[in-house]
Amino acid sequence: MTINAKEIIDGKFWIIENEGNKVATLAYSDEKYMVTDINGSRFVNNKVELEKDLGKLSWSSLEITEVTLDDVHGFPTSCTPHNPLYDVKQKLPLFTKSTKSKSLYCAGFYIIRFDKGWVKSFCPKAITVERYPYKGPFKTALEMRTELSKANAK
Repeated sequence: MTINAKEIIDGKFWIIENEGNKVATLAYSDEKYMVTDINGSRFVNNKVELEKDLGKLSWSSLEITEVTLDDVHGFPTSCTPHNPLYDVKQKLPLFTKSTKSKSLYCAGFYIIRFDKGWVKSFCPKAITVERYPYKGPFKTALEMRTELSKANAK
């Protein structure tokens, strides 16, 4: 029987699974492995000792996927935009989330003032921006956070 070591942090932390069930955690630091399971925590010096303790291990590596953002008129969106348009009067980049959708969303980062104060928003619904005071759109989260700090300071 092979037990799977599923990598969570590159070269540092794994979850040990047996037939899809979590049975232990494994951490690597200072040239030693620390195994934590129902029997408690213990240290082993190398992979040979680790396999004697747990059984034959299958190591799976961490898969890092890059998140790509689509954009509408230069402003980022969290999904593939459909029906992009630009509201010239309000200066808002708008899009729908599917070709048949009638709900419009605003591309970019915004801060919106609700009753309890200013909040961050990424691609809010256009109706929300119409109903509440807002600032934006911003092309980056950093610009948005800077403006949020200024708004909260007032």
